[in-house]
Amino acid sequence: MTINEVLRIIAGLFVLISVALGYFVHPGWFFFTAFVGLNLLQSGFTKWCPMITILRKAGLKEG
Repeated sequence: MTINEVLRIIAGLFVLISVALGYFVHPGWFFFTAFVGLNLLQSGFTKWCPMITILRKAGLKEG
C-alpha cells in the first residue's frame, strides 16, 4: 500500500471512531472529528500533512 492509501484509511477510521465515541461515550469526542476535518482542509491548501511525515518515517512508499 502507498502513503496515500494508508492516509485515507487512517483519516476515515479516525472520523468513524470519533463519531461513534461522540455518540455513544461523550459529545466532546466530536471535537476530535473537527480536528481531523480541519487537518484535511489545511493539508489541501498547504500540501503538507503531519500524518504523511509520520508514514514516510515509518517506511511506506510514495504513490
